Amino acid sequence: MSSEKGLSAYDEQDLAGAAGLKLGIVVSDWNTEITNALYLGAADTLRKHGVLDADVQLVRVPGTFELPMGAKLLLSQKKLDAVICLGCVIKGETDHDVYINQAVASGLTQLGLLSNTPCIFGVLTTNNEQQALDRAGGRFGNKGVEAAVTALRMALLKKSMATTPNKIGY
Repeated sequence: MSSEKGLSAYDEQDLAGAAGLKLGIVVSDWNTEITNALYLGAADTLRKHGVLDADVQLVRVPGTFELPMGAKLLLSQKKLDAVICLGCVIKGETDHDVYINQAVASGLTQLGLLSNTPCIFGVLTTNNEQQALDRAGGRFGNKGVEAAVTALRMALLKKSMATTPNKIGY
């Protein structure tokens, strides 16, 4: 990956019509400095594209592993167009990061498919703290911005296809 380009560049025209969307954000408290930076990037991006603060529901969970359950609890209480899940797992001396990242990715995928609501994986999976900082507003942009853009694009895609009544056999 080139250090010349930040990861958070996107075409703003893809997000026309985002005003009025209802979104959830679930943030892990583990690695708080990093996850708060991700949250600020996501929240600023939503505001930039017309999403009101009142239309965003924030839930905090203890760690990244709890993101899918936080998203599920949020979806059980609110009608949302998408849920952004933000966390940070830094590799340590054991393989805990592999198990956590795989479980969270799988959990969010399943939740999104079963709930028919996009559940966005905005989790940094880095080898060290510096790599995380570089991706939480540092030299590689802010993954929180990317997660918000993904949530908006998926919510708008779902909205644009809402009139299609076809099922795929389920």
